[in-house]
Amino acid sequence: MTRTYSLYEAKARLSAIIRQVREGQRVTVTVHGRPVAEIRPVTADRPGIKARLATLTDRGILVRPAGGRPPRAVVRRPGALTRFLAERDS
Repeated sequence: MTRTYSLYEAKARLSAIIRQVREGQRVTVTVHGRPVAEIRPVTADRPGIKARLATLTDRGILVRPAGGRPPRAVVRRPGALTRFLAERDS
């Protein structure tokens, strides 16, 4: 479950927010009601691409194509998805 705080609340409750993040929760910070930042735990050992795809599928963010076949690569350069995810998370 993602908790949401306004910037004002986040500044006032930073210690409590960090405690929540250390417990594995994600926190969204809003400005004027719009999400602008996400605070999440840092993971030292990042899961591989297959584990990340499985997690995204389990969360309903990705949907497997009909027939249950895995998605096929549409890029010519290997590792594009891995680079994209690494850039997005940094």
